[in-house]
Amino acid sequence: MMKKPLIKVGVILIAALALSAAQEKKAFDGLFLDLSSLSRLSRAQTRSISPENFTGEKGKAGMSTDGPALKAARDLGQGWKVSPYVRIAPKETFVMADVKGEGAIQQIWLTPSGNWRFAILRFYWDGETEPSVECPVGDFFACGWGKYAQISSLPVCVNPGRAFNSYWLMPFHNSFKITLENLADKPLPGEDPNTGIFTVYYQINYTLTDVPDDAATFHAQFRRMNPLPYKDVYTLLDGVKGWGHYVGTYMAWGVNNNGWWGEGEIKFFLDGDTKFPTIAGTGTEDYFCGSYDFDSAGPDGVVRYTEHTTPYSGLAQVIRGDGHYSVMQRFGLYRWHIMDPIRFEKDLKVTIQALGWRSGGRYLPLQDDISSVAYWYQAEPHAKFPKLPDKDYLEII
Repeated sequence: MMKKPLIKVGVILIAALALSAAQEKKAFDGLFLDLSSLSRLSRAQTRSISPENFTGEKGKAGMSTDGPALKAARDLGQGWKVSPYVRIAPKETFVMADVKGEGAIQQIWLTPSGNWRFAILRFYWDGETEPSVECPVGDFFACGWGKYAQISSLPVCVNPGRAFNSYWLMPFHNSFKITLENLADKPLPGEDPNTGIFTVYYQINYTLTDVPDDAATFHAQFRRMNPLPYKDVYTLLDGVKGWGHYVGTYMAWGVNNNGWWGEGEIKFFLDGDTKFPTIAGTGTEDYFCGSYDFDSAGPDGVVRYTEHTTPYSGLAQVIRGDGHYSVMQRFGLYRWHIMDPIRFEKDLKVTIQALGWRSGGRYLPLQDDISSVAYWYQAEPHAKFPKLPDKDYLEII
């Protein structure tokens, strides 16, 4: 007669243990944030690296007594903005962060001086020796022409005063390292010794927490062709091997012909595609979520390129030239595949055509000055990047 209650109690106990285990598994890791998850509590630990705390250690910020702003803080002393920035000499590489542990970078803010093309960002995940991100600092933040352009998008924001912000989630499983190299030439004899020094204020906000096994690492690769050879296609990305998904494109496009320049198709070659891709677009402005040359009429009735910045895409920058020495038309465009990532399991190649118009209603293969950054996530290891162009080839003239 006592067996049934005992069985019932056992069943209840097993169910309670299962529920407890399920709840434990569902403990919020503090990652993958949006408004719907913002109220959830987490055991994730918030950390931040800046010139006021180079290591990100708990309780170690604002301790500098010999920072570059010591003179300004001389009446106030320690804790009063003694070390708000760093100065990187020509031909030197500065380690911005070197962290051990598991977690994810959630936001990066920095504001640089100098020539943005000559400052190279590199990110290394989990002890790797080849960078997963290698890119001039301006191009990484969708400002590839060395001039400020306001951008309001979900993963990249550029705010007045050359404030660069990244909200790409960047998981790491046991460590990460970020460096910034200054490619500028050293001062010649008799020149100002400060020539070429790169001043940067920065903050890297990250969390230490358990990272899901299926969280891939973030990658970004810069390329440039100037000029693009006649009848060649521009390659945004090639040689990618492994499992991942493509999440974004930034292009700095300098036009060397009159007329419209954006008839070219973008193509994604996935998992063994050879001559023909799985995905082909219908035109450059179409891929960047625009239409009909990005044209609209202004208040004066004149039709012009129309700058715009939206969460997922934009023509953020149009440089029209002054008709004197600055004669080229230059464009800055971005397209983030946040809601429509391009998924691959084995390999990926991405190309785009540079096409305008010539006489007789025929397409004209263009020989333009094109730079780009491709952004993607993938499982490590990743293939080694092509060698970054040298300083003279990177230079914007």
